[in-house]
Amino acid sequence: MLIRNKLMLRFTLLVLAIQVSFSAFIYYFYATTRRQRFEHRLENAATLSGRLLVRTGKLATGNLGSIRRGDLITIPGEQISIYGPAADLRYSSSDDIDQAPNQLRLNRLKPRQPLLFTIGLNREAIGMAYEYQGKYYHIFVSAVDRLGWAQLNRVRILLLVGNVGALALTILAGWYFAGSALRPVARIIRQAERISASNLGRRLHEGNRRDEMAQLAMTFNVMLTGLEQAFESQRSFLSHASHELRTPLTTLMGTLETALTYDQTLEDARQSMTESLDAARHLHGLTNSLLALVKVDGALPAFVPVRLDECLSQALDYARAKYPGRELRLVFGELPEAEETDVFMVPGNAQLLTTALLNLLDNACKYSAGAVQAELAYDAAHTLRVRITDTGPGLTPEELKRIYEPLYRTSGAINRPGYGLGLPLTQKIVQRHGGRLELRSAVGQGTTATVWLPALTKQGLI
Repeated sequence: MLIRNKLMLRFTLLVLAIQVSFSAFIYYFYATTRRQRFEHRLENAATLSGRLLVRTGKLATGNLGSIRRGDLITIPGEQISIYGPAADLRYSSSDDIDQAPNQLRLNRLKPRQPLLFTIGLNREAIGMAYEYQGKYYHIFVSAVDRLGWAQLNRVRILLLVGNVGALALTILAGWYFAGSALRPVARIIRQAERISASNLGRRLHEGNRRDEMAQLAMTFNVMLTGLEQAFESQRSFLSHASHELRTPLTTLMGTLETALTYDQTLEDARQSMTESLDAARHLHGLTNSLLALVKVDGALPAFVPVRLDECLSQALDYARAKYPGRELRLVFGELPEAEETDVFMVPGNAQLLTTALLNLLDNACKYSAGAVQAELAYDAAHTLRVRITDTGPGLTPEELKRIYEPLYRTSGAINRPGYGLGLPLTQKIVQRHGGRLELRSAVGQGTTATVWLPALTKQGLI
């Protein structure tokens, strides 16, 4: 069911429930008022009968004098019956009155406590004990409230017709207001249908930027920005990857074709084989780096407690072996209190963390001829910090903005070994461990790479 139909249905049901409840209240109030008003009239009629017949002594003597039966009738269709102290019928306003309902209630009448009851469908009656000279006479008065019932029927018909008409108007109003409320959604749908992979630069209209529809549009725009960036990164990655893979493949194929056509001596063949092997090694390294980058995006093994200082020490050993004679220093910052924290413990994967730290050290050594310093410290009670600083040429602000793009290489890295995948891989590893990587650099002042990772305490991860 469409949301518009759901809103209209719920709105209609809600208004209908309010209407029916209000109509029921009106009907009940009017019916109760009619009954109380008519009961008051019956009580007045019974009291009047007692005053005219009992208190005057006419019933005691049996002589009604000038009072005729019809003289006491004050309500259309009224019937009056009066019983003496011995429960004998002393007066009846009509000879055809059924006295059985009255006789059944004689013993239930008590002084100053009128008894109200109904005879048949709509004849209402009252019985009361009337005291005269220490004796109690029982007076019964009944009648049909024709005018009251007619008015109540008119009220019932009026409420029924009013509710039916109001229901029709409610359906129309619900249809209109549901359409009006969902009009921004329809506009968003139309705008979203015009957005595709070929024009991700389009954005949804954000309206007044305050209501829920505007917030929805703003959320979609943020998502579209992320998708556009992801598509651009993918295009850039595919473009660079195809270029980087094509270069060693072209070199390899060209060298082999040249060797097959022109090499006549063993020395020429060995030279061609050496060049081909270098191209194959470059292609192998690039392929492994691409696979590592994809692997980090997939499912990782369950994290276990890892000593980050051991990962950093191992990465330093690998860097010293790769760059012999280079000065690599390891310093430690302030440590937390021993009773609170397991020193340098983080949840994660030791191999991946070592790879991430080695990539940072490799970049520092590759672009800096001076000393490289690695600092391990606690940035806060539950956060570990690794800071690697070099004295290289540094990076420009434009290069820093693109440094995490896969296969992107700065101008100073063109003639140096590498594939432009180390920093993107490191960033993803750090992010998968719940941490953060930040590079700060200035031209001529070197580069500082800082990694923050959540630390383990003796009670577990905070």
